[in-house]
Amino acid sequence: MDQGMLIGLVSFGVFLLFLVGVPIFLVIGFWVVGVSIIIDFTLANIGFTLFEGLNFFGLLSLPLFILTGDLIAAAGIAKRLADFAHACLSWMRGGLGLATISSCGLFAAISGSNSATTATIGGIMHPVLVKDGYDSRFAAATAAAGGTVGIIIPPSIIFIVYGFLMNLSISDLFVAGIMPGILMVLAMQGVCWYLAKKNGWGSVEPLDMKRVGRTARRAYLGFFAIFIVIYGIYSGIFSPTEAAAITVGFCLIAGLLFTREIKFREIPTILLRSGQLTGMLAPMIAISIVMQQVFGLLGAADAVANFVAWFGDSEVVVLLVCMGIVMAAGCILESLPVTVIFAPILAPIAMAHGVDPVHFSVIFLVGAAIGFITPPFGLNLFVASGTTGIPYSKIVPFALMYLGGLLIAWLLIAFVPWFSLAMAPGLS
Repeated sequence: MDQGMLIGLVSFGVFLLFLVGVPIFLVIGFWVVGVSIIIDFTLANIGFTLFEGLNFFGLLSLPLFILTGDLIAAAGIAKRLADFAHACLSWMRGGLGLATISSCGLFAAISGSNSATTATIGGIMHPVLVKDGYDSRFAAATAAAGGTVGIIIPPSIIFIVYGFLMNLSISDLFVAGIMPGILMVLAMQGVCWYLAKKNGWGSVEPLDMKRVGRTARRAYLGFFAIFIVIYGIYSGIFSPTEAAAITVGFCLIAGLLFTREIKFREIPTILLRSGQLTGMLAPMIAISIVMQQVFGLLGAADAVANFVAWFGDSEVVVLLVCMGIVMAAGCILESLPVTVIFAPILAPIAMAHGVDPVHFSVIFLVGAAIGFITPPFGLNLFVASGTTGIPYSKIVPFALMYLGGLLIAWLLIAFVPWFSLAMAPGLS
């Protein structure tokens, strides 16, 4: 039996493991070990690369930003940001839905996680949306869709991974994600406003500037945390890792001394929850480095390049094909495996056709984010279902309405580089 057939059998076997629910880290690990044996690639390399893959200072920001998300939820900062967003938008039809999406954007600007954004904001806003007359399925879909910006608006956990894999400045990637993230928020708000107006969902209240001022004062801790991250990184005062450490310290002090919603006895539980998520992501990053080496030996990059070239050689065609691949992968995989598998293959192809590497990173990761509400996988749909108790299948039709708005935003981001590069120093 030749190598190609053996590799095919190993790939089919691990695909079956994926279908029955084996963790993706183990699925990729089994494939790497099996293929390494078939092609006589030394197994000693796996242990060495697993260690060296994580021996990188910039990755320290990963667990810190994960911890930040848990701290701002526990400290009540997320609830105060949501109250402020509602106060600003309650005068519009669908104002509470618009505020939910805005709250996701504000939460994302501190946490960097899609699932944390969906779970936290969904848990806060879903009961309020239903009480205000929104369809409960639409309310759950709104939280799921809003969570997509969790990995685009900086700080972004997946941008850290992408920058590490592709040797790009994480600070530049963070800054490049600001305007695309805002554009995604506006696109989803447009969908929400249209559907709320069409169906008569939600109440309309006069704009109360006193209420806006009052909620803004209560949310000042959240605004300051956002300021620390974005201004500190954008101005060069902090590296992403330093910004993450400072933000963790600030959110912990804020929860203990200012909002007083974090108790000392709860700190170990918060740390454990953050550690569990870090323990899921870190092995994926490490094994991805080994997988890239195996892909290189198998000539996977050349095969994909030839496939893309089959459609044409123009930049527009190449981008559309790459976007299609990311979209298809996002339907069945979470953003991390999509990134570690396809970014090292697609990014060089796009750059060879004149696409700026930072711009392509945003295109790639916006597509991966859209996958969070794209069936059959749609991680945010599962998170929203678990948070709200609405069955997954009943959330999907409403999530697809948001999908249309996000696809329009994605095309604008892809073919108008200004959105990604205007704020990145030296890239516009």
